[in-house]
Amino acid sequence: MSITLTSATLPVFKAGLNNLTHCLNKAAANAASRGFSADAFLTLKLAPDMLPFASQIRIACDAAKNGSARVSGLEAPRFADDETTFDQLQARIQSTLAWLDTLPVDAFDGREAANITFPIGRDKTRTMSGEAYLKHHELPNFFFHLVTAYNLLRHGGVDLGKVDYLMGSGK
Repeated sequence: MSITLTSATLPVFKAGLNNLTHCLNKAAANAASRGFSADAFLTLKLAPDMLPFASQIRIACDAAKNGSARVSGLEAPRFADDETTFDQLQARIQSTLAWLDTLPVDAFDGREAANITFPIGRDKTRTMSGEAYLKHHELPNFFFHLVTAYNLLRHGGVDLGKVDYLMGSGK
């Protein structure tokens, strides 16, 4: 079987988000066993100038959602970015997964050369082909925020390992 935009998009985003859900479930159990609310994880940072844990989850979800929409040429739903609890972040992941499940797989293939213009920062855009956008922007962006969320939970004392990040509960 050859690699297609479909095979490089939907299954990859879904697996990453499912593994993220697994890590968040372990974090919630860890917080409960240590006697505090998992909401305490929402503000974790490794450096003063970085976005907190809650933002890492939002951006990972947006990368999967918006990246899939751009590559397929479809419209993505807008999320309010107003999650203030750990449970709300979990719900955001589930909403993203549910939306990804609605995408027709045939909407991706054949769009490898389609021009995709996307925002870079607050006031700039960039245009790339569908294949280049997926390979060189959206997948690296998605994984950057997944691994940052994972690292913040590790830093917060959650017992996570590489297998949790790569395979989630499918160990």
